[in-house]
Amino acid sequence: MERPCLEINLPDTHEEGKLYVVDSLNNLNKLNVCPDGSQHALDEEENTGGTGENTAGSNVRNQCLFFVTFILTLIISLALVSFVIFLIIQTRNKMDQISSRLISEKKNIEELKKINNIILKHLNQSGIKE
Repeated sequence: MERPCLEINLPDTHEEGKLYVVDSLNNLNKLNVCPDGSQHALDEEENTGGTGENTAGSNVRNQCLFFVTFILTLIISLALVSFVIFLIIQTRNKMDQISSRLISEKKNIEELKKINNIILKHLNQSGIKE
């Protein structure tokens, strides 16, 4: 014949009192006061930290912490991507400026070559020799 588990109606206590009650129940369980089925239930309670309220609160805190970390990561990533895009645009503008300068310098060099050829032809035609 199985013995029923001891049922203890305790008034609401503080956290320390709850931990003391859980420890007392565990000690009673070890003395085989409760049947084997309750042993399993108490072992599960011991593994989860004693009370369901603590694990639920912990889960909510963990989810909140994860959410805040996720949002901060997204904001930092967005800032970094914006900065990289800004640098790319600035680099493109500088490259455009440099290429336009090179094109204008190339035109100037071509004009100087033409002027040099004209001067050499004029000197050769005038017969001035060194």
